[in-house]
Amino acid sequence: MAPPPRAFQRMLSGRRLDLLDPTPMDIEIEDIAHGLAFVARWNGQTSGDWPYSVAEHSLLVETLFGRMNPGTAPKWQLAALLHDAPEYVIGDMISPVKAAVGPAYGALDERLAAAIHIRFGLPAQVPAQIKKAIKKADRISAWLEATQIAGFSRTESDKFFGPPDPGLIRGLEIALRPPREAREDFVARHEELLARI
Repeated sequence: MAPPPRAFQRMLSGRRLDLLDPTPMDIEIEDIAHGLAFVARWNGQTSGDWPYSVAEHSLLVETLFGRMNPGTAPKWQLAALLHDAPEYVIGDMISPVKAAVGPAYGALDERLAAAIHIRFGLPAQVPAQIKKAIKKADRISAWLEATQIAGFSRTESDKFFGPPDPGLIRGLEIALRPPREAREDFVARHEELLARI
């Protein structure tokens, strides 16, 4: 009988993450930040000299979540920062591709998210109310990204993502930058939130 296919990925930290059975012990924030800083949103179809990374997107979502939910517990802000963390190993797929792949992608994403949450002191499953609030911040982030760097008109963005409250997005300009800077800011924000929990 043939041996089972390799289902782990070796991380720069030296950890080996089993994608089929991930454990919190094999997860390091530096690996997450590094991977997310090199994963491009929008399949790389954004303007500018640098790709817009999932790390940058995660920082924006956490900022929006904080604006929308002032006074929320730091652990839920951390959940917002980590909302796309599984993509450090499975990549970012646009919604139409996720739909084509089917439920297997979602199951893999959920297993990784649970291990990541446990690793950093969050419940494996984020409460539905918090998940919904993070998703709302995620949609507003998508609207900003679509209009500022992905070539969508405001009309298209309003149709696909819903128009955001102008006060909520005031002053939020997307600036593309090297992956190293996004990685460092992601780790710094993670550490800041952990210290407040």
